Amino acid sequence: VQLQESGGGLVQAGDSLRLSCAASGSTLRTYHMGWFRQAPGKEREFVASVNWFSSTTEYVDSVKGRFTISRDNTKSTVHLQMNNLKIEDTAIYFCSAGKIWTRDGARYVYWGQGTLVTVSS
Repeated sequence: VQLQESGGGLVQAGDSLRLSCAASGSTLRTYHMGWFRQAPGKEREFVASVNWFSSTTEYVDSVKGRFTISRDNTKSTVHLQMNNLKIEDTAIYFCSAGKIWTRDGARYVYWGQGTLVTVSS
């Protein structure tokens, strides 16, 4: 499975962005999907995930109510809708896929190259 993120960019605080993750090489249908981010000088952080079977979602507290993860199994894509962006959301965002539904990035098997999101004041 190869994952490719898109949709990052430079926005102002309060704006919205929609990140997308497209899979190639195999279907994402049986994989749990996650979004992680890494800000400059910080460790990678869990952002959101979606369970492939139940479509249950989880979010880190700092993005609850602002971010929404969704998946389209027929198109093997995952999206992260980010609203009311804050300066502290600035990071490289990574898409990931794995067979274990978890917030632990180490348990995800496939990763994209990342897309940069920069939020300015």
